[in-house]
Amino acid sequence: MNILFYKKSQEPRAKSQNRITLLASCFFLLISIIAFSQVKDTTKVNQLDEVLVSAIRVTSKTPVSFSNLDKKELKFRNLGQDIPVLMNYLPSVVTTSDAGNGVGYTGIRVRGSDATRVNVTINGIPYNDSESHGTYWVNMPDFASSVESLQLQRGVGTSTNGAGAFGASLNMLTDSYSDKATGEISNSFGSFNTQKHTIKFSTGLINDHFELAGRLSALKSDGYIDRAKSDLKSYFLQGTYVGKTTLIKALAFGGKEKTYQSWNGTDGATLISDRTFNSAGIFTDESGNTKYYDNETDNYQQDHYQLHWNEKVSNNWSSNLAFHYTKGKGYYENYKEDANFSDYGLQPVGALTTTDLIRQKWLDNDFYGTTFSANYTTEKLDVIFGGGYNKYEGDHFGKVIWARFASQSELGDHYYDDFAVKTDGNVFAKANYQITGKISLFGDLQLRNVHYKADSPETGSVNDNFNFFNPKAGLNFDVNAKNKLYFSYARANREPNRTDYEGGNAKPEKLNDFELGWRYVADKLKFNSNIYYMAYKDQLILTGKLDDVGSPIRSNSEKSYRLGLEVDATIAVSEQFIIRPNFTLSANKNIDLAVEGENYGTTDIAYSPSVIVGNILVYKPTENFQVSWMQKFVGEQYMNNIELPAAKLADYFVNDLNIAYEIKLKSVFKSIILTGLVNNVFDKKYVSNGYMWDVYPYYYPQSGINFLAGLTLKF
Repeated sequence: MNILFYKKSQEPRAKSQNRITLLASCFFLLISIIAFSQVKDTTKVNQLDEVLVSAIRVTSKTPVSFSNLDKKELKFRNLGQDIPVLMNYLPSVVTTSDAGNGVGYTGIRVRGSDATRVNVTINGIPYNDSESHGTYWVNMPDFASSVESLQLQRGVGTSTNGAGAFGASLNMLTDSYSDKATGEISNSFGSFNTQKHTIKFSTGLINDHFELAGRLSALKSDGYIDRAKSDLKSYFLQGTYVGKTTLIKALAFGGKEKTYQSWNGTDGATLISDRTFNSAGIFTDESGNTKYYDNETDNYQQDHYQLHWNEKVSNNWSSNLAFHYTKGKGYYENYKEDANFSDYGLQPVGALTTTDLIRQKWLDNDFYGTTFSANYTTEKLDVIFGGGYNKYEGDHFGKVIWARFASQSELGDHYYDDFAVKTDGNVFAKANYQITGKISLFGDLQLRNVHYKADSPETGSVNDNFNFFNPKAGLNFDVNAKNKLYFSYARANREPNRTDYEGGNAKPEKLNDFELGWRYVADKLKFNSNIYYMAYKDQLILTGKLDDVGSPIRSNSEKSYRLGLEVDATIAVSEQFIIRPNFTLSANKNIDLAVEGENYGTTDIAYSPSVIVGNILVYKPTENFQVSWMQKFVGEQYMNNIELPAAKLADYFVNDLNIAYEIKLKSVFKSIILTGLVNNVFDKKYVSNGYMWDVYPYYYPQSGINFLAGLTLKF
């Protein structure tokens, strides 16, 4: 959660604001100079975005298991829910929502690996938080409205920038440029007072070379869980220069969120009697009355700046150079009842050693760096050289903003300060070589260096340096025009995150990933199957426990593995009827697991269901009308690694209905799109996530039947 890793203190703030302003000004000044300069050749390469895509994505020629989602597939379901929820029907994916309705804090797991182990990039720029490895979609509300396409690579995947992938890699490409001027107004409303308002525009290419495009979004929801409110705002601004062989993009995007905390979950008894109960903010006043603090909230703003230069050097060579800067700032606030003075550096007041107080835990950080790649392509050879260097700087600090008994505290005092620095550099080379007409060879080598330095009472003094070598290789065999077989091996290494150091566990983890797949493509059937075996050394597995501020606690499992079969297909039954089923069957095991000196033998890895099934039935009676029936089954799973019966989450099966109708016009508006989404059609009472407080389970219940409806005007 954002709040668990809040960083930078008072002194650098004005400097940081100046840095943001200067950087943004330079970005857009550069674009303006290039755009309005004299350019003799107005021919452009429409697909220069592919220069970037080729560095971070794979195709059917690469021996990697993957899925793609593009703007066309996203638009009918993009009614306010977060990107993980929009990805829910991809193979091996499980999603969850703290507020219960897909707005606010949401999470994703792939092959049983949580979001901290999914490498996420935006236009090739790392997005995972450097210290926690987490991805906080709540910081970028409605980002799906600015996504051109995304690709989810399961397993280790190919080398890219950012943290190592231990479950999957997710790379998102933002909107491409538009040749013609466009505008869009989109509004949606639904259950729990959920509403989304979006405005988009594009100038089209001015003088055939320059485009300015942008988006503003506002999103609100009361949430399914009591008081789980979200108040979210975001923006996206992009300047693009297109030349004959050049594509330059300057981007500024970000979001601001305020969410009432809902990550406490609820115990089993309360789940039955009052499933929407939220204990966050609860306290007892001096008269003995139970109340809820009205500002038990998470508050965070994150701004991203990116500059990309893509160049088509020749028919064989292309390159990409990018610079980026991310500014994050915010805090979470909560009411603490009977807090010890000593925990906040305060002296007792007479005989009193405790007080009620309100505290804020802050994070204020900077993340910046560069990424680069060069691509050489011939008829038989496709080689990419690339890498990146990024630096993270930040402070964690906390302050008490009110206390019933203030002791010697002064306004603005910090009761803890912690400065952390992390650098992350890598270089890689990957290639596809067509050995014969039917056989191609894939190779991928990456060197990565990570240096992390921190000093706090929780982490102790940390000054660790890691050097990782991550080789990958594979073979692709075209049996015939319709059938392809592939095999690959990938090695991955990954450093511990901040919470692992707090738990006294700082071993890096290692993974050997073997993938064997078959792809079949015919006119009416596309079929993919993949067998994977992921063998781990010192895997940092979720224990199911949380620390005192809600951060998941992990521990090393000396030996463990994930063995599974993934199958997905697209079946065109007729021109109007399409079926898109997928399923994953897996075994996820710890071997000779030892916990606190006791050996439990072979056990299931926590949060790793052995069965995951998804299906989408699409009925399209006309070009402008589409109905989709979506189904998801997630098998039972444990919330800890010792298979405690109380830690078992029951399986669940939910159904959603999506309806979209587009009216195409010739005047005023180009089109009007009406969309409707009914989630959990059969009102299933289910739980998608939880944790263990010692031996007691706590759950995150999800909403019963709920709906969203939207209207989009395009002009």
